[in-house]
Amino acid sequence: MKTWFITGTSTGLGRILTEKLLEQGHRVAATLRKPEAISDLKDKYGDRLWIARLDVTDTQQIKAVVKQAFEELKQIDVVVNNAGYALFCAAEEASDEQIRQQIDTNILGSVQVIRAALPYLRAQGSGRILQFSSAGGQTTYPNFSYYHLTKWAVEGFCDTLVKEITPLNIGLTIIEPGAHHTSFAAALHTAPVMEAYDATPAGDVRRAVASGGFPIKGDVNHTVQAVINSVEVYPAPLRLALGGDAYRDVRASLVSRLESLDNQKELALASELKD
Repeated sequence: MKTWFITGTSTGLGRILTEKLLEQGHRVAATLRKPEAISDLKDKYGDRLWIARLDVTDTQQIKAVVKQAFEELKQIDVVVNNAGYALFCAAEEASDEQIRQQIDTNILGSVQVIRAALPYLRAQGSGRILQFSSAGGQTTYPNFSYYHLTKWAVEGFCDTLVKEITPLNIGLTIIEPGAHHTSFAAALHTAPVMEAYDATPAGDVRRAVASGGFPIKGDVNHTVQAVINSVEVYPAPLRLALGGDAYRDVRASLVSRLESLDNQKELALASELKD
């Protein structure tokens, strides 16, 4: 059995992951902004659930909580960056404050949790980091520009980090779920709507979300178990797409980008200095 450190455990996939791990006999260090949200799990599982209040936009608090968790639990095998949310609006509609909060939570929060954990993982000579992204870390949908900004950024960070930490026996996997029936949609942050975008793809997506027009076929239990199983795979898979929509949308995006790149091959090579 392993010890897991997880951010954002009050709702959604973070809560479900915590529940399933505890059911299977693992130990969980659960962090969240409102610890009372999982008091029922504490009553049920006792000392196997370690809880701390954590706002991932507070870097000093991240450092303190990670330090406390490693010191009290002695070893943490898996660090899960799950805390995050989506700002759902056209790019022009968001306020400066909303943009900053999205970046501080989804990018800087994830980066600082990893940075805080790395010295302890290096010291124990092992560990696995799971970074929750989404299919939206490889493809894009209208009205999610700032969410994509954060997910593409954190994927670039993690893709680079793997090259640095693999020789230290620390693995990292980027988790890319598609649409699942969790609290994600209910927790979308929005901005005042501008009429100018009603007849654009942004407006179409907004109406589809409001009407429930998007088919959601992701199997939450299967996805969470796949996340748990991934830590037993060596070497760690760099990315884990979960859900048929994640596979299809990410693949289509990658194929389109590769075709575009290949169409520019002659131009790219012509710009290279000749020997």
